[in-house]
Amino acid sequence: MVRPEGQLRWVKRAGRSPNLERGGALRELNVTARFLETLYFSGFCQDSEDFRSVVTVHANCCRYINAKVADLKSVLSDWKNFTDSPANGTAPFSWSPHVNCRESWIR
Repeated sequence: MVRPEGQLRWVKRAGRSPNLERGGALRELNVTARFLETLYFSGFCQDSEDFRSVVTVHANCCRYINAKVADLKSVLSDWKNFTDSPANGTAPFSWSPHVNCRESWIR
């Protein structure tokens, strides 16, 4: 998926959190940080490929709350279809496109 330039800036900023650890800001706040196994997370910046492993979906790559809500509703529908399917986990399955989030960066 091609990301709009504004979204790329956000992703680049989000990836800088390790600098907080090296700079001592987390220690100063008495906060411990650890990396999470991305297998269990899916999001609108990057979809998880394994429906069976996902436990959390986040929409922090959306620009507006109405776009987040619309696309999260679509995710809930995808999840319901996946869990209701008789071949749960054996048939190929994919997330619906996150159209509202993508378009929120174009407006």
